[in-house]
Amino acid sequence: MIEPLQLRASRLDPEVFELPVEKMKEGYYTDAYFNHTRGTLLADGHHPRVLMQVFQRKHAMLGGMDEAIAILKLCSEDWDALEVHALHDGDRIEPWETVMTIEGDYTLFAHLETVYLGVLARRTLISTNTERVLRAAAGKPIIFMPARHDHHRVQTGDGYAAYVAGVMLGREIGVTSDAQASWWGGRGVGTVPHALIAAYDGDTVLAAIRFAEWAEPDLRITVLVDFDNDSVSTALAVADALGPRLWGVRLDTSGQLVDRSLWDEMGDFDPRGVNERLVRKVRSALDDAGHPGVRIVVSGGFSVEKIEEFERRGVPVDAYGVGSSLIRGENDFTADIVLTDGKSSSKIGRRLRSNARLERVL
Repeated sequence: MIEPLQLRASRLDPEVFELPVEKMKEGYYTDAYFNHTRGTLLADGHHPRVLMQVFQRKHAMLGGMDEAIAILKLCSEDWDALEVHALHDGDRIEPWETVMTIEGDYTLFAHLETVYLGVLARRTLISTNTERVLRAAAGKPIIFMPARHDHHRVQTGDGYAAYVAGVMLGREIGVTSDAQASWWGGRGVGTVPHALIAAYDGDTVLAAIRFAEWAEPDLRITVLVDFDNDSVSTALAVADALGPRLWGVRLDTSGQLVDRSLWDEMGDFDPRGVNERLVRKVRSALDDAGHPGVRIVVSGGFSVEKIEEFERRGVPVDAYGVGSSLIRGENDFTADIVLTDGKSSSKIGRRLRSNARLERVL
């Protein structure tokens, strides 16, 4: 993983984002009122020089800035006529802190506000959520697993936003699709899934064996062991069959089910889903059977709060798979014109907020 300073040293090339440049230039993705505003100014021959200021209202980790800059570079009418100052992806930002300013003829970029604000909002949400999960996990690896919970078009940028959070914290984070990893040249990771097990008539061990025969030697083989709702027995059977080829087992018991190993222990804890008692049972069984090197990955409903509780109680988990909670919430950005032709023009309640951390974008 690259160092944080290397991440800041250079911004991603605008071509990386594969933007629909012509449609963005046409205002296709823009709120109509910005297109109407620009049309009015052009029809009147009015070309005000403005200072646009961009901010949000939370403690957050900034994401999407390189993408927002790419939009301005490729889709404004004249990038060279604009003066842009901005923070970097991965910067920690304060409520109301200015993260970017755009100065120039407003008609050159008025049609892009919806797009760059949307990019900043989405990617900052992902970076911030991922940072919180990584901190909760206390250094343990995280698998970024929300791809199946959202539209495929958001995968690439979301995966990079998660990666940025990992770089800034110096933590390991895996993503589950090649699309999510493409901007930094990574690859998707994954386990032996329920679908493959079902394709072998529900035989987890056979599916794991066939998978291991197919997989490259350096692939970390991790097997889901909840197919029969008997995670302890299945984990042992898989570990016995694969031996040192097995990197880990993944517990993914549904929140509506109680694993078979807990049926005689219910009464003083919530036995549903992946819980502390289940993890400890699997860990003890693997250790007692001579498989102390097999890791335990947990997934299914893991949020910051649940991870924090597991870590506080010292539950023997080696990695967390986190899905939909990483894409939930909001982190909205706002853009205001605060100067017009050198004079203050901000609406009541807003003002020019200088920020010495901003850097000129070339």
